[in-house]
Amino acid sequence: MTEQPRNWDKELADIDREIEKEGGPAGTPARLPAPGSPTVAKGSVAMTWFWVVLALLLAVALPLWPYGKGCGLQLFFYLGATTLALLAGAAGAVSSWATRRGLAHMLSLLVVVWAGVMGAREVLPRAGYAAESKPWLCPATPEPAPPAAGP
Repeated sequence: MTEQPRNWDKELADIDREIEKEGGPAGTPARLPAPGSPTVAKGSVAMTWFWVVLALLLAVALPLWPYGKGCGLQLFFYLGATTLALLAGAAGAVSSWATRRGLAHMLSLLVVVWAGVMGAREVLPRAGYAAESKPWLCPATPEPAPPAAGP
């Protein structure tokens, strides 16, 4: 095989020119955004606050739940509401992390913790992790006895 000898000076000069075009030494990003310049679309910030406000409203509503949550279908609806609050808080946390909104991120994480605590208050006694045990399903009500036939 006959290879042409390489001109290393020319190749290194080409590499140096590419580095200068990019604006920095090797391994650094070519163009960093200027501090204070908006790098996030306004729609994504609005969506972040939508998730955070929704999560906050759901979290505030959990202790004000107007129905019983002792057992049965009402318990499952309550646990569904806590799951929705958890999911909205998680969506707000992810969105606020991506848009670099510190207050929104902190509020979202507080909602996740709060909804987790509210859900755990109902699940743990039913899972055997509490001194008091509660049923998942309501006990069946006994059927009323038929009226006694007269003499």
